[in-house]
Formats: sequence, structure tokens, C-alpha cells
Amino acid sequence: MKGIIENLHKAFDNRVRLGIMSALMVNERMDFNSMKDLLDITDGNLASHLKALEKEDFILVNKTFIGRKPNTSYQTTPTGRKAFENHLNALEKLISSQQMKPDE
Repeated sequence: MKGIIENLHKAFDNRVRLGIMSALMVNERMDFNSMKDLLDITDGNLASHLKALEKEDFILVNKTFIGRKPNTSYQTTPTGRKAFENHLNALEKLISSQQMKPDE
């Protein structure tokens, strides 16, 4: 049981970053406004958490233009996918280790 939380990644401690990664794991990519609406947070709050995940090399930022309007979208990197999967696996192990046994 020693070190059971060591595989939890600090980058996913925050609920917004957890939400960003969850959304990006099931969508190939998402644009800024769609993510902001999904998570119901402010532009600045989302931007700061996206920057933190980008700094960890967990997400890629794609800047394009649709017509004359800029569009920024995000997707996970292989590193980010692996780190998030490891984080989820560690959470599952932590939860299952705390389940009561039938004779307890």
C-alpha cells in the first residue's frame, strides 16, 4: 500500500485541468470556445490552465483562421494521453484498495 498515490500526477489535481484532459481524451480536438462552454469557466481561467498543460507537453495548441477569424484548438499529445491514463489507473487502484472486503 506504500506509495499508492505516487502515480497521481500533480498537473491533474485541479478540477479544470482534469476537465480539459477528460474532454480532450474523448474528442480528437476542441476549440477554445467549445471548451469554455463545456467547463463553464472564464476565458482567463481556461487560458491559464491550458497554458499549464501545454507547459507540461500534455496538449498541443493549433492556431488557424476560419475565414478572417482566428480559431484556436487543442489536442492531447502522446505524452499527455499516457500521463492521463496513468493518473486514471492510479485513481482506480486507490479506490479499489479502499473497498470493504465481504468479511469486514
